[in-house]
Amino acid sequence: MTLIRPDLDSLPAYVPGRALPGALKLASNEVALAPPASVLAAIAEAAAGGNRYPDLGAVALTERLATELHVAPENIAVGCGSVSLCQQLVQISCRETTDEVVYAWRSFEAYPIVTQIGNARSVTVPLDGDFRHDLDAMAAAVTPHTRLVFVCSPNNPTGTVVHRAEFERFLDAVGPDVLVVLDEAYHEYVTDPEAVDGLPLLRRHPNLVVLRTFSKAYRLAGLRVGYAITAPEIATALRKVCAPFSVSSVAQAAAMAALDAAGELLAACKEAVAERVRVREALLEAGYTVPQTQANFVWVALGERTADFAAHCLADRNVIVRPFHPDGVRVTVTTAEEDDRFLAAARSFSG
Repeated sequence: MTLIRPDLDSLPAYVPGRALPGALKLASNEVALAPPASVLAAIAEAAAGGNRYPDLGAVALTERLATELHVAPENIAVGCGSVSLCQQLVQISCRETTDEVVYAWRSFEAYPIVTQIGNARSVTVPLDGDFRHDLDAMAAAVTPHTRLVFVCSPNNPTGTVVHRAEFERFLDAVGPDVLVVLDEAYHEYVTDPEAVDGLPLLRRHPNLVVLRTFSKAYRLAGLRVGYAITAPEIATALRKVCAPFSVSSVAQAAAMAALDAAGELLAACKEAVAERVRVREALLEAGYTVPQTQANFVWVALGERTADFAAHCLADRNVIVRPFHPDGVRVTVTTAEEDDRFLAAARSFSG
C-alpha cells in the first residue's frame, strides 16, 4: 500500500533565491534595509510573550487593516504570507481533480505548486509579446471546470502590470461564478496611473479576491504576513481552512508597527522606483530586452542564455540573480551601489 500521494513525485519545487556567503543576493526581491527601529522594538516586545499562543483570528491586525483600507473587518482574511492564502484559495474553491485553475505563464512559481497540492489541474496561458498577461486569452481559457483564476499584477517575475480597463473587461467576460484572484504583492511600487487597483472593484465583483503582503515594501519577508480583501463569505472560508495560529504573535505585532511606520517605509519605495528606471535604461542601452516594470525588480529576457548569464554574474561580480531558464532572469532593484555592481556584470557578459 502506498502511504504517500504518488503525484507528489511530480510536484514542482519552489526554488528560493540562492544565497552564498559574501555574495550580493539580488534573487529574492527582498528589501535591503532592515525594518525601522519602531518595528524592531515591537518585534522584541512581542517575542517576550513567545510562551503564549498568538491571537487565532489576528483580530487587532484585521481591524487595523480594515480601517486603513476602508472596508469592514469581515472583508479581510490574514494569512501566513500571501503564498499560504493562494493555497487556501485553491482549497476553498476546488473539489474534484477535474477542477481547473487558470493563470498566466510565466508568472508566480507558487501557482502550479498550490494548484497541484489542492488536487486541481493547472491551465496556463502564455504571456503576450510584451511579457504581459494576455487577458483575452485567459478569458477564453475559462471553461465550466474553471474554479479559480490567478492574475498577478505587477507580474512576478516580469514586473508588468494589468491595466484597469482591461481587467474590468476580463472580470465581465469571466462572470461571477469563478473566483478571480488579483495578486498585488508589489502594489506599493506601482506608479502607472493606468494600472489596476483591485480595491475599488470589490463591491461590483463579489467573486474578486485582492491579495497583498507585508513581505515587500513593509520589509517583513521573514515574518510571513499577507492578507486577502474580498467578500465576507470568501474571507470566512479562507479563515476556516487556515492552519490554526499560523500567523505568529511576533508577525502580527510587526505588521501593526509597520502600518504605523508606513510613511517612512513607503518613502523608501520611491527610491526603488527611481532605481528601477535607471537600471532598466542602463540594460536597454547595453542591448538587453527589458520590459517596463512596476515592481522592485527588473526582468531581463535572455532565452537560452539565461543560465550562462546567471553564472557569469556570480563569477564576474559575485552577484546572485534569479534565473528562470530558458526564459530570463529576475534581478532585484536595491541600492545604487549594489545595482551598479550588477550592471557591471551585465555589461561584461558576452554569452
